[in-house]
Amino acid sequence: MQLLRLASALLLLLPLLLLPHSAFASVLAIDYGTDWIKASVMSPGVPFDVLLNKDSKRKIQATVGWKNTDRLFGSDAFNLAARFPSDSFSSVKYLLAAPFDSDISSYYSTISTAEVVKTSRNTVALKQSDGNEWSAEELVAMQFARWPGEKVSDVIIAVPPYYSQFQRDAVVDAVEVAGLRTLALINDGTAVAVNYAMTRNFPTPEYHVIFDAGASSIRATVVSFSNSNSTSGTQITVAGVGYDLTTGGTELDRRLREILIDAFNTKHNKNIREDKRGMAKLWKEAGRVKAILSANTEATATVESLAWDIDFKAKITRTEFENVCQDLKGHYAKPIEDALLNAGLTLDNITSVILTGGSTRTPMIQAAVKASVGEDKIALNVNADEAAVLGAALHGASLSRQFKTKDIKVTDINPFDIQTSYLAAASTSRTITTLVFPAGSKAGTKKTMTFKRKDDFVINFDYKNPVAPGFPTRFLEVGIEGVAEAIANLTELGATDPVVKATLTLSESGFISVSSAVAFGEIKDDSIAAPLRRTAETPENAAPRESESSTNSTPEKEEEKKKPAVKDNTITLNTSVVFPTIPPMTVDHKKNSRSRLRAIDLDEAAVARKEEARNSFEGYMYRLRDLLDENNRDTPFTQCSQDSERKAIADKLEESFTWLHDKGSLKGPFVHRYQEIEAFPQALNNSQMWNWSTRLFLTEARQNLTAEAAADLPSKWTKEELDSLEKTLKEHESWLAEWVEKQKAVKSNEDPVIETTEMKARAKVLETALQKLVKRKVPKVVKKKTTTTSAVETETAASAEEATPVVSDAAEEPIIPTPTPVTPEGEQVPLPTHDEL
Repeated sequence: MQLLRLASALLLLLPLLLLPHSAFASVLAIDYGTDWIKASVMSPGVPFDVLLNKDSKRKIQATVGWKNTDRLFGSDAFNLAARFPSDSFSSVKYLLAAPFDSDISSYYSTISTAEVVKTSRNTVALKQSDGNEWSAEELVAMQFARWPGEKVSDVIIAVPPYYSQFQRDAVVDAVEVAGLRTLALINDGTAVAVNYAMTRNFPTPEYHVIFDAGASSIRATVVSFSNSNSTSGTQITVAGVGYDLTTGGTELDRRLREILIDAFNTKHNKNIREDKRGMAKLWKEAGRVKAILSANTEATATVESLAWDIDFKAKITRTEFENVCQDLKGHYAKPIEDALLNAGLTLDNITSVILTGGSTRTPMIQAAVKASVGEDKIALNVNADEAAVLGAALHGASLSRQFKTKDIKVTDINPFDIQTSYLAAASTSRTITTLVFPAGSKAGTKKTMTFKRKDDFVINFDYKNPVAPGFPTRFLEVGIEGVAEAIANLTELGATDPVVKATLTLSESGFISVSSAVAFGEIKDDSIAAPLRRTAETPENAAPRESESSTNSTPEKEEEKKKPAVKDNTITLNTSVVFPTIPPMTVDHKKNSRSRLRAIDLDEAAVARKEEARNSFEGYMYRLRDLLDENNRDTPFTQCSQDSERKAIADKLEESFTWLHDKGSLKGPFVHRYQEIEAFPQALNNSQMWNWSTRLFLTEARQNLTAEAAADLPSKWTKEELDSLEKTLKEHESWLAEWVEKQKAVKSNEDPVIETTEMKARAKVLETALQKLVKRKVPKVVKKKTTTTSAVETETAASAEEATPVVSDAAEEPIIPTPTPVTPEGEQVPLPTHDEL
């Protein structure tokens, strides 16, 4: 055991020795919008601000594209659509978790020239002209992976408050495919509220509306701000949310493009819709004209050689633009009304309406909001583009132990009605439906359901209403397994009326899960001392009957009510999770996707090395040519060299220039070969170290498992988990032995057969699988309180076999997943589950 503990300590300390401190301390925040991406990194000792891209821009367009084999991002990729309309992918956010036959999938085809195809999960992928297909998650992952200027492992993403579990799963999948780890998701309105509170105090409580008009939607979040009574910090509580999914900047662009399409078709008697390049050019021009009309009453659209060698020019007025958007006028401010209604407030309770989001600059939207709330309520005191990402970064830092930030507590809500359903009994088809998390439920809470069941059963989770047109309502099915055996064991021990209890969690990041399931029964203590203890009970400390329990009791009162003569007994049950409609990516899917992205990264790195070598060589030749210049007679080079030597160099120089310019670019692989030779020993030692550590762990762990089983003690691991780890170890050992042997036959002037980056990535697979088991704590038996919670009555006449739900709140702190180490390349396998969020 001592040897195992020593090995465990070494395993936990080793990553700290190998990786820079900033890799653990830094938190990356991303505000991923439909049109633009903003990012910020919180690092110790580094000024807190928005990240700049390679062009020193504080935001980049949310676009990825290909020019032949070259992958481009941002404005480079966006501008590519005019030449390669099938290889430039924008507004991918629309497609996250969208069913292929949903309304949003059809709408995407009206704004994009990309080809939409169906995935094996019935979601949406985009197809390149060369036949490559990329899921929405993969395209988003490419953009996430481009942002970190330094190595980070933890990321917090700002998402719309109306994102369902389908879409939140997709965002987390994209983060994991990018080789990062999701620290949390935060609703963008809440993130803006955090940014607003950073530099303000609230001696008296205030209500504000965060009005966010983005590209894909308009949403409003009612937030209360107050100073905490117990600390000097600030309490932010979301009171209500409203949104409109049919209105936003993208819809305005689409309608403006329709004006341009009609103008071209009418004037030239041709159908521009048949030309993808022309449609892409008009989309770009529509965005430009819309920006001009935000500050001017008219603008001129001009596109050279739009299609069929025809130059296009048309004058657009703001009045004309607003006329085609007249039917949207009632939508602009409707989210504010809905949010106030959900919060149970009126405009009289509101201090201000804080405008954020790029589309708030559009005059027709501003006018509608002012008409709805009054101009005196409008506040422009946050950065409309950056408030969400800065607030998300501060919130992410507050979740990390590495930072000391202003004490800002956040309480968010779930905007949807979420209900469960299950069969009343195994022998019947009658279904019981229970509303467990009504709209407005606080995030980070738990509820317990109690079932009188004797056999395994399934709990179905549904949205009461579709979250968007074409989306299913059912999102999760959780099987409760091992019920019959557990109930029989409790009955044999003397338990009366044992039941099944399932704990349902609504996490801070908005995910629904069954965090635990147990069989529970009360067993009377019939020892001689029990009557004496019961006699000693006073009326004040006597425990109430189960029907008298209250979910609002304080922990102290519950402790007083607990019967000392009654012993709680629980048996942990197994749970199985099924995603019946829109499943998230499986572990294998994510591994395959990350392998695809990594292959592209390696190819791009090779190209970068080639270009760097070419530039260095070319620069050296120009310097050498300057030395050979006849005007430089007084240089040491000329004085110490002979004419014949200079002539020979000049001839070789001319030959090199001809080769460089006429026969293609310089490969320059020798630098890479040398770097690989330098890095290979350390990479091999690291791989062998993880093999040795895993072997040591497995030997000790199997011995402990046997001993614990004999002593009837709980164990950290199961035999299946240890077998799985051993399988991973053998695969790594076999691969390493095969390819290291091949590498031995490679000469120093030949390309390596294995890259050290691949060695590190494969070693990381083993490392992560090992540490997952090493870090696990010995399971503890948690005693349950004898008091039960108030029942949620869904049917009055239920048989003894029927499931009777009892739903109670559990005021517990949110569980923040502990970041696991990553390699300098950002690799992390296997990936964390969504339940950790």
